[in-house]
Amino acid sequence: MADGSLRPAGDSTPAQGGRGHAEPREPRKSDKKRLLATLAPQVAGFGVAFSTMFKKVATEEYPEKPRGTEPRYHGRHQLNRHPDGLEKCIGCELCAWACPADAIYVEGADNTEDARYSPGERYGRVYQINYLRCIFCGLCIEACPTRALTMTNEYELADDARGKLIFEKDQLLAPLRAGMLAPPHPMPEGANDKSYYRGEVDKATPEQQAWVEERAGQLGDESASALGPQTQGTALAEEARR
Repeated sequence: MADGSLRPAGDSTPAQGGRGHAEPREPRKSDKKRLLATLAPQVAGFGVAFSTMFKKVATEEYPEKPRGTEPRYHGRHQLNRHPDGLEKCIGCELCAWACPADAIYVEGADNTEDARYSPGERYGRVYQINYLRCIFCGLCIEACPTRALTMTNEYELADDARGKLIFEKDQLLAPLRAGMLAPPHPMPEGANDKSYYRGEVDKATPEQQAWVEERAGQLGDESASALGPQTQGTALAEEARR
């Protein structure tokens, strides 16, 4: 050879200065792709962090500033009344049968002329909802034939005792509004249960008011005229139970 160096047969490495060495290898495209694949998730993670740094904080200041609910939110139940104050619940127990969590207990009873709580033959004497079991599915609302049971927007039901989360009828009944009398009291003269469902009863009549006041007087309440309808109805209810 010209340089006088000896190389093994088949060695094609160029010899410089009598000693052979390999030239530096250029990075291949597969190595670049692997590097990018490794760094991409990290860069994307930093991108998410930076993109949220300047957004408005979504923290809710609860309970100081409770957030409102949607109009059709499924909250605590309510037993509704007719415009004259009689209860819409007829004690049919369909809501209890429809409940998949077995959270509702209803015990019906018969109305009488001296103790009428709803139009028709029966009313819900006992009504309980166990909110330790209730899943707020709304199937009880769909099963109710008289629209007696609906759901409110109230969601603050936490308590410090299990027994307090079993709501009784007096906790579930809707409050009395203007023109209503607390039952028991008779239906308006000439009206029947169908009159209520057709919307023909819009408020308590003077005859119903007089009946309530008369019964309150029979109970020995000398200040019956000064009592509100809720107080009178409570006294009549206790007397009817006895």
